[in-house]
Amino acid sequence: MRRRGRERKWGNKPVLFILLGVSGLIAGSRVDFAAVPTAQGATTVSRARALSHFSQAVSIRYWLAHPDQAPAQLRARFQGMQQEAAKPRAALQIAPAPGVFNLDSVGLPQDEESIAACRADPSIVLGGTNDYRGILDPEQNTTGWHLSLNGGDSVANEGLLPSIVLAGTTATPSGGDPVVVADQRCRLFAGTINYDPADPNHRPSGVGVYRSNAAALASCPGGSDPACWPVRRAVAEAQAGHLLDKDWLDVGVSGTAGEVVWVVYSDFVNDDTAPLGYTSASINAVRCNAALTSCTPPILISGADRDVQNADVTIGPDGRVYVTWSEIKGELPGTDGKADQPQTFIHKLRIAPAGGTSFGPTRVVAAEDKPLPFDGFLHANDFRISTYPKNEVVRVGGRPRVFVVWDACAARVLDSICEEPQIKLRFSDDGGASWSRDVILSQSGDNYFPTISQDGTGWLAVAWYTNRFDPLFHNKQNVELVTLNAASLNITKRQIIVSTPNETEADPLLNGLFIGDYFEVFAHRQTAWVHFNANYRKLKLLGDGFPVPQQDNYLSRVNMSRGDGE
Repeated sequence: MRRRGRERKWGNKPVLFILLGVSGLIAGSRVDFAAVPTAQGATTVSRARALSHFSQAVSIRYWLAHPDQAPAQLRARFQGMQQEAAKPRAALQIAPAPGVFNLDSVGLPQDEESIAACRADPSIVLGGTNDYRGILDPEQNTTGWHLSLNGGDSVANEGLLPSIVLAGTTATPSGGDPVVVADQRCRLFAGTINYDPADPNHRPSGVGVYRSNAAALASCPGGSDPACWPVRRAVAEAQAGHLLDKDWLDVGVSGTAGEVVWVVYSDFVNDDTAPLGYTSASINAVRCNAALTSCTPPILISGADRDVQNADVTIGPDGRVYVTWSEIKGELPGTDGKADQPQTFIHKLRIAPAGGTSFGPTRVVAAEDKPLPFDGFLHANDFRISTYPKNEVVRVGGRPRVFVVWDACAARVLDSICEEPQIKLRFSDDGGASWSRDVILSQSGDNYFPTISQDGTGWLAVAWYTNRFDPLFHNKQNVELVTLNAASLNITKRQIIVSTPNETEADPLLNGLFIGDYFEVFAHRQTAWVHFNANYRKLKLLGDGFPVPQQDNYLSRVNMSRGDGE
């Protein structure tokens, strides 16, 4: 990495435990609990299980701060990374590679991709990632941003979201869960979670929202320089014992409120002695004005639900605000249904009127009895995965139609091994009071991490990862994109974004344990930008050894125009 001037330039189920003995599943790694230090007894195991629910960046940053508590296969390399972070580093140069949407020269991973283009000027494209070059950042910021001024063909500048102030005095670094959006005037917004990476459970945490523009991002030094994001604030804060996590945001015009920013997130109530490491979680929302000078207090969305995850928010074309999330049954003790029973995800929706902040009744989208569960895996991959529904709203026949997409297993062996997951879609024309039957968008094989975006002209882009082109092992990964007519639901074009399947296990630091909890597609006027994860580029890790494949964020801009259809 190099800087301009002196700045760095970034350009469980009981039967499973009986069958497997001491084997456990922690935060996306198949790891032996006995290999994790147990000086703190049940507290250590509870914290490990809690990390499997928190964002992946939280887990990795905690393990980097405490390598002795990392899974055995990561421990030595995380200890080495601690030492490398303290070393001075000479500037490294690298030529941009086709499709790679970063200027990384040291071979550290990027994952969990978000993407947005300005609809008024689609040459302006902003990406967000978990960027592990933050390990080398003096502030320890790890939420990356990547700016293009030519529609995504190349990166004009990049950096890390800087720290924000929590609890009135504490500068707290950005810590992943990236989300980026652009408003109608091409102002650029980014969201992240902010927390102390060494002790996320016992120190204040927050949700940070940042605002900038293309000119400021293109000309700023990069790195964690605050000049890149001159407007930034914590829109929600929590004291020790809580962790704010899994943020999402949208910006748009909402009735008499004008242009606003809506943010949703999870609030975990932590307890190191509890079986899961937390006693409850809730989904909350905050509305801010576009200047980020004024925000509402947190608004409870999930009501009495005690085990919830994965909120999404959309400001619809009607100005109403649509929030979806999942209630998890069969996992947290004391909730409806017995803990350690097969997990069921109840996908839910609430809507606030245009200009308003009071949400209507909770509507059930679907009760999914075979979700990709927490502490579960695909049958042929080791990275963490769980069902994460996403929503979108399109005006059809003069009224808003709400779409929700998610992934679900065709079979779930031992309640944790997911086989042949499918991409499902439902829609509602009456504000969630009733829903269509499941529409299966995927074909054969394993399909997961769906993402959806409307293009402004009545068409939807839906993308996901698929392993169906590896018929023997169902291991290697492609990215599939379909063009969907929002009115008829006809798939008019199906295409594979990458011609060479990706090997998800190739990264030298993370192996196949983490690829992010999501990736994202953004659509505008029959063009789709797909920001995804892959390991095609070869680099020397921190300038040492041989050039080897390593994890990067890739951007593909594709034509959605109708083809032969299906």
